[in-house]
Amino acid sequence: MIEYDLVLRGGRVIDPESGLDVVRDVAVAGDRVAAVGAGLPRGRQEVDVTGQVVTAGFVDLHSHAHDLGSARLQVMDGVTTALELEAGVTPVAGAYTAAAAAGRPLNYGFAASWALARMSVLSRVTFDGSVGPLFAGLADPRWRGGASAAEIDRVLGMLEADIADGALGIGMLVAYAPGTAPEEYLRVAALASACDVPTFTHSRDLVEFTPDVPVDGAEEIVRAAAETGAHMHYCHVNSTTLRHADRVLGLVERAQRAGARVSTEAYPYGAGMTGIGAAFLAPERLAGRGLTPQSLTYAPTGERVASAARLSELRATDPGGLAIIKQLDENAPDDQALLLRYLTFPGSVIASDAMPLTWIGAAPEPASWPLPAAAFTHPRTAGTYARSIRTLSQDGGLSMSDILAKCSLHPAVLLEDRVPAMRRKGRVSAGSDADIVVFDPGTISDQATYTRSTRPSSGIRHVLVNGTFVVRDSRLDTSARPGRPVRA
Repeated sequence: MIEYDLVLRGGRVIDPESGLDVVRDVAVAGDRVAAVGAGLPRGRQEVDVTGQVVTAGFVDLHSHAHDLGSARLQVMDGVTTALELEAGVTPVAGAYTAAAAAGRPLNYGFAASWALARMSVLSRVTFDGSVGPLFAGLADPRWRGGASAAEIDRVLGMLEADIADGALGIGMLVAYAPGTAPEEYLRVAALASACDVPTFTHSRDLVEFTPDVPVDGAEEIVRAAAETGAHMHYCHVNSTTLRHADRVLGLVERAQRAGARVSTEAYPYGAGMTGIGAAFLAPERLAGRGLTPQSLTYAPTGERVASAARLSELRATDPGGLAIIKQLDENAPDDQALLLRYLTFPGSVIASDAMPLTWIGAAPEPASWPLPAAAFTHPRTAGTYARSIRTLSQDGGLSMSDILAKCSLHPAVLLEDRVPAMRRKGRVSAGSDADIVVFDPGTISDQATYTRSTRPSSGIRHVLVNGTFVVRDSRLDTSARPGRPVRA
């Protein structure tokens, strides 16, 4: 008698929640894991995964990659759930409707967007639930400065409406609006606490970068957690802290010991990427981070920015154009040690900060696969998880179960109080969602580079999303759209 739709036979099953790390079969019925055990009954499909790791699909808390090509790169890196939490969107209901209509290869979800709400109120811009207008509006000075009490009330009202529509939290791009008063940040944190939702902050500058900053970026996050009781999540602490890990991670650790709800995330790359019109990329502000215009590569042309004058020109003509920002040198032992410290910080999760594709030249048909050479993004879109597993396995001093917990279980747990559906993700056990990744521990590795940024990771053999193969035998099923919304 056939009891299951699929049985993955003889793999090394790692379930970070229970600590299981042993050779077992995994059976799938419909969209759930039905059983984990030895010698399970037959399934309609049987796949031999001997020698492979079978674990929960990776949950990315920080993905701006809403286009199909980028989502496919993430699936090929083992991601089964990609959430837009740092920037967020508005209106949230519209974002969920659009994603469902388009169909996605992985699960998706959104936070409410403080930045877009602020743009709407202060710059009088209307948004449609997509993240694209955010980049285009980065350089508008109207939203980057202070706000009156009445304007802040309107921003909070928009956030509250999106939370009521199922937003997973509040995204706060404070670094992009340096004129924001610390009191406004605390009011947003207080709203998050009252609504029992987490916040996801791109922190404002550290005092080491900008001595006259209204409040140190790390101190602001910790203070908000202590004063309001909100869960404050510190986005990509690696790229906003750089070489000041001792002070910032020490501060976070002390806050956590004192009972404040502060969590962190990191990605394993030394370069960042954002819109070239970001406030902190103004020519006069680069030196504080140890950068020059030549530290930036403008994605639409692939050019390294030659001068402050050229940077100013690009910021004026295409403020939303994406740029890679070289900050730490991954080939320098000291800088690589810093990245490892951020990744291995206790409780820290791995999150990609995946970026949408930029086309150097004319964009092809959106569903094209493999991606043509004209496609460009940050390599973290394609390789964050494979690179993290490879790097941490070799140099991180963590067990494979601990590494995988940072990719799946810990991000799921971070959200599950607000989002009960996350209690079924990040695990491989009876009743969990059949979001599963199977990979070869000996060959898993990133293949994307800064010059060839859309090369899929290697060693990922199979990926299931809600029980459906999206990747099988390392090949992407371009017709698969089994992704479902993740809503509060």
